[in-house]
Amino acid sequence: MQINEATWDRAARVALGLALLSLTFVGPHTLWGLVGLVPLITGAFGFCPIYRLAGMSTCPVEK
Repeated sequence: MQINEATWDRAARVALGLALLSLTFVGPHTLWGLVGLVPLITGAFGFCPIYRLAGMSTCPVEK
Protein backbone atom coordinates (compact mmCIF):
# COMPACT_ATOMS: atom_id res chain seq x y z
CA MET A 1 0.00 0.00 0.00
CA GLN A 2 1.35 3.34 -1.05
CA ILE A 3 0.30 6.48 0.84
CA ASN A 4 -2.05 8.55 -1.30
CA GLU A 5 -3.51 10.95 1.27
CA ALA A 6 -2.12 14.28 2.40
CA THR A 7 -1.82 15.14 6.08
CA TRP A 8 -4.89 17.39 6.01
CA ASP A 9 -6.89 14.64 4.28
CA ARG A 10 -5.85 12.08 6.88
CA ALA A 11 -6.73 14.41 9.76
CA ALA A 12 -10.15 15.15 8.28
CA ARG A 13 -10.86 11.44 7.81
CA VAL A 14 -9.85 10.58 11.37
CA ALA A 15 -12.01 13.41 12.76
CA LEU A 16 -14.98 12.34 10.64
CA GLY A 17 -14.50 8.70 11.59
CA LEU A 18 -14.41 9.50 15.30
CA ALA A 19 -17.49 11.71 14.99
CA LEU A 20 -19.43 8.96 13.23
CA LEU A 21 -18.26 6.33 15.70
CA SER A 22 -19.47 8.47 18.56
CA LEU A 23 -23.02 7.96 17.25
CA THR A 24 -22.89 4.38 18.50
CA PHE A 25 -22.27 5.58 22.07
CA VAL A 26 -24.01 8.95 22.32
CA GLY A 27 -26.88 10.36 20.35
CA PRO A 28 -29.17 7.98 18.51
CA HIS A 29 -27.27 4.82 19.64
CA THR A 30 -27.46 3.20 16.22
CA LEU A 31 -25.03 0.85 14.56
CA TRP A 32 -24.87 3.19 11.55
CA GLY A 33 -22.07 4.92 13.44
CA LEU A 34 -19.87 1.93 12.58
CA VAL A 35 -19.63 3.43 9.10
CA GLY A 36 -17.10 5.72 10.79
CA LEU A 37 -14.62 2.84 10.79
CA VAL A 38 -14.02 3.33 7.06
CA PRO A 39 -12.70 6.92 7.18
CA LEU A 40 -10.94 6.19 10.48
CA ILE A 41 -9.01 3.23 9.04
CA THR A 42 -8.19 4.95 5.74
CA GLY A 43 -7.01 8.03 7.62
CA ALA A 44 -4.89 5.97 9.99
CA PHE A 45 -3.14 4.08 7.18
CA GLY A 46 -2.98 7.00 4.73
CA PHE A 47 -4.29 4.85 1.90
CA CYS A 48 -7.65 5.18 0.17
CA PRO A 49 -8.57 2.38 -2.25
CA ILE A 50 -11.05 4.62 -4.07
CA TYR A 51 -8.29 7.16 -4.73
CA ARG A 52 -6.20 4.33 -6.17
CA LEU A 53 -9.02 3.19 -8.48
CA ALA A 54 -9.65 6.76 -9.64
CA GLY A 55 -5.93 7.43 -10.12
CA MET A 56 -6.04 10.29 -7.60
CA SER A 57 -3.77 11.36 -4.77
CA THR A 58 -3.85 14.27 -2.35
CA CYS A 59 -0.35 13.44 -1.16
CA PRO A 60 2.03 16.17 -2.41
CA VAL A 61 5.03 13.82 -2.61
CA GLU A 62 4.82 10.56 -4.50
CA LYS A 63 6.54 7.83 -2.48
